[in-house]
Amino acid sequence: MTEFTKVVLFTDTDGRARFRNEAVALTQGTPQSMLSDVFASGGYQLRTSPVGFRSQFHCTGAPQWCFILGGQMEIGLQGGVSRIFKPGEHFYSADVLPDGATFDPAVHGHWSRQVGDDPLVTLFVRG
Repeated sequence: MTEFTKVVLFTDTDGRARFRNEAVALTQGTPQSMLSDVFASGGYQLRTSPVGFRSQFHCTGAPQWCFILGGQMEIGLQGGVSRIFKPGEHFYSADVLPDGATFDPAVHGHWSRQVGDDPLVTLFVRG
């Protein structure tokens, strides 16, 4: 069985954002074109961010896929961990604020920034 690796940005039990990998089975289609099941989505949104863009710490409002179409995007977590995503790469952003919590920028969420000489272009697909 072939698998797709889904990179997930999630809120762990301690309220902090972390990355993990999940396998998505590709059980449909043919050996030349393996497909996953069809998943529901709630719309999509395109975004461009100029050279020099950087956000503050924030949580994802609603879980969504983020696909990098152009430029590079760095996602930073509490404690200094970060990852850079390049065109053609993705992550599933699901680091929502825990139920009942009040946002604390020293604990919750992630920051994002544009990296390199090209503006950042992304496609968000709601989960």
